[in-house]
Amino acid sequence: MERRVPPTGGEKESLHISLDRHRDAVLWKLDGLDEEQVRRPMTPTGTNLLGLVKHLAAVEYGWFCQAFGVEPEPFWFAPEEDMRVEPGESTADIVAFYGRARAAADEVIGRLGLDELGTAWTGERVSMRWVLIHMIEDTVRHAGHMDILRELTDGATGDHRRSRQSGSVEINEGEPLRQ
Repeated sequence: MERRVPPTGGEKESLHISLDRHRDAVLWKLDGLDEEQVRRPMTPTGTNLLGLVKHLAAVEYGWFCQAFGVEPEPFWFAPEEDMRVEPGESTADIVAFYGRARAAADEVIGRLGLDELGTAWTGERVSMRWVLIHMIEDTVRHAGHMDILRELTDGATGDHRRSRQSGSVEINEGEPLRQ
């Protein structure tokens, strides 16, 4: 089931659920595809679905963990190579990496208030509120890229699983969501 931002939720809860909704959409973009399809370069620069997930995992660790003084897991790749998927990296490896990054980020989000300050890789001071907004923006941006790549791969569109042939999708309450 898709998560919904509560219409009357608090600020932190709403921001976090919004991020989670788009994180889930990112993972849906891989659903049902084989290793070749998720790795297929779809742009002149080589952008592919799995590389975008790897990138999002790395930036979750950077913005939520490193910025707030929490050591991320060691990366097996150079930071500037976070969108490239090597032959020895499987979809399961990258999805697990993204899951660990999400869990680590969620722990930091849960522990800190919105006004807590951290230090970005640029040296700039940033609040948890700003980081949540920034990561929502970044995740949505890349989920949009993934939507296009997925449509070019097999025609699937939308931000979550189709529920019936009519083209509608299910939301929490079981009502179809128009696209």
